[in-house]
Amino acid sequence: QVQFVESGGGLVEPGGSLRLSCAASGGFFSIYAMGWFRQGPGKQRELVAAIRRNGITNYAESVKGRFTISRDNVKNTMYLPMNSLKPEDTAVYYCNRVDSSLTYATGGSWGQGTQVTVSS
Repeated sequence: QVQFVESGGGLVEPGGSLRLSCAASGGFFSIYAMGWFRQGPGKQRELVAAIRRNGITNYAESVKGRFTISRDNVKNTMYLPMNSLKPEDTAVYYCNRVDSSLTYATGGSWGQGTQVTVSS
């Protein structure tokens, strides 16, 4: 059973940057399509960005041009550098496996996530 541990969140001012990491253990990370999701206060969990093992990506419209998803299949780690952060980016961020369309989470369990708070 693959497990994910998210890290890198924190408190940042609007316009600031953060870099999230997702470390995978167990399973076969290098062959999975992977994604970042977030759940803001009072909102449903939503896809932020996803990446196939060959590097093809998909982004939510709200983060295009600001976030860049990447992965290191040797280190079994996925990253999400986030720039030009906005208050509406405030959420708990999670990582998980996604389907081949890079749209839906397919992993059976979620990690604890990492809190991102954008506020002045």
